[in-house]
Amino acid sequence: MLKIKTADLPALYERIAQTQDLFLPVRSTSQTDYALWQKDAQVDLDTLKTVKSPKDVFFPQSETLYSCHREDGKLSITPQELCDKPFVVFGMKGCDVRGVAVLDKVFLSDPVDSYYAARRAHGIIVALACGRPDTSCFCTAFGVDPAAPEGDVVTWMVGDWLYWEAKTDKGTSLTQALRDLFEDADEDTVEQAKIAIRTMLEKLPYANLTLEGWGAEAADTRFDSPIWEQLYKPCLACGTCTFVCPTCQCYDIRDYSTGDGVQRFRCWDSCMYSDFTMMAHGNNRTSQLQRFRQRFMHKLAYFPANNDGMFSCVGCGRCVDKCPSHLNIVKVIKAFGKEG
Repeated sequence: MLKIKTADLPALYERIAQTQDLFLPVRSTSQTDYALWQKDAQVDLDTLKTVKSPKDVFFPQSETLYSCHREDGKLSITPQELCDKPFVVFGMKGCDVRGVAVLDKVFLSDPVDSYYAARRAHGIIVALACGRPDTSCFCTAFGVDPAAPEGDVVTWMVGDWLYWEAKTDKGTSLTQALRDLFEDADEDTVEQAKIAIRTMLEKLPYANLTLEGWGAEAADTRFDSPIWEQLYKPCLACGTCTFVCPTCQCYDIRDYSTGDGVQRFRCWDSCMYSDFTMMAHGNNRTSQLQRFRQRFMHKLAYFPANNDGMFSCVGCGRCVDKCPSHLNIVKVIKAFGKEG
């Protein structure tokens, strides 16, 4: 276990950025999101949840796949270069790290997505324990421990110190390169911090949220439930929930004319949109009820049925905070449970 004064963190950021890209929470125009570190960046480790999750470091909101050019009657295709250098994602909370594990199930299964795989191979996750969980958090329902998140390196902010512990080979290599910036620390302070975080979690509104009845079996038992008819009506189909979600992985592929060629790119899409997966014959989900049900059944039934019981929700609470109609996955879970 190592530690560094929080006042010395700018020196840590600068050292990391000398050899690799560094992404971390940056405050801009009154909100905080992950961005590439610059010397004048307003780093914000105090905000519990960034507006968007850091998933787009690994799965960008928009990325070019390849470019096409026609010259002298010949067509050439140039694939986009894959990520080929290491980078660090600093300050990821436990829910967002688990979100990456969900994306791994999708993009690293056969056929492997080479763009995502290259970023995962080169990315180093420095996780940060939650100092003060929020009332909209319910990550523990999905087995996430915000007091001891997963990551290549795990850190804790306690008082004027950042405590640092390498967990993987990637994390150990990064730590060795930065070792002179740290001093040795004992684990007692961190253990006390973990206890304090877990005590706070027990007092949150969703502390006793149960997933009873959800999982693979829910695909048969809850698909035709009349409860969906009661739930979906306030939905505006705005897609905000999918935009801020750390695990949503749907994307569209489009072509863009550059004037002297065409770029094919992919961009995030949303199952809440009426034209999602639209084909020549139309859309197989023709009502908002069907689209609404699909989103939550995928996270709570279809995904665990195909991924060894892993849910496609991590309990970050962003949909709770952001939905303009106050619809979210907690409301769905409760509507089908004893709380409803």
